[in-house]
Amino acid sequence: MSLLRPADVLDHVRAITPEFLAARGLRGLLLDLDNTLIPYGSYEERADVMTWAAELRRAGTRMYLLSNATTSRARFWLERLGFEGVGMAGKPHPRSFRQALERIGLPAHQVGMVGDQLFTDVLGGNLSGMHTILVRPLAVNALPHTRAARRLERAVLKRYGHDWRT
Repeated sequence: MSLLRPADVLDHVRAITPEFLAARGLRGLLLDLDNTLIPYGSYEERADVMTWAAELRRAGTRMYLLSNATTSRARFWLERLGFEGVGMAGKPHPRSFRQALERIGLPAHQVGMVGDQLFTDVLGGNLSGMHTILVRPLAVNALPHTRAARRLERAVLKRYGHDWRT
């Protein structure tokens, strides 16, 4: 179960600040897209997230999108976010995390994996030796496999003292 335990649990990515990162010895972030940065399926720009990402980049944080979304959806958002990344990443397979770490040029212990799912983002980040940060999902995803995963996630999170209603 420890592979499913995030190092930090936050309500939103905007809680990640340069000070938050410095306190944990982190210099980079791998970021999930859907329900982490942008509500699932949305193409509506989020000025708050764009501003947050720009501020972290200005502070020297290396950022990379690691998403299981389609390549075209990831590309759409990467153009707006202003950093590199990939869609169809194959999370939680450690290979995708290793490749992302190579792209940003940092060792795993200096990088946080930020996402909204235990079984892709947290598991893959932990398997890769990263600092994992779970954020509350931005929207309810209607996909059947995601609804089933959310029920399991709630049980695991409750065991760790987090009682999210997702």
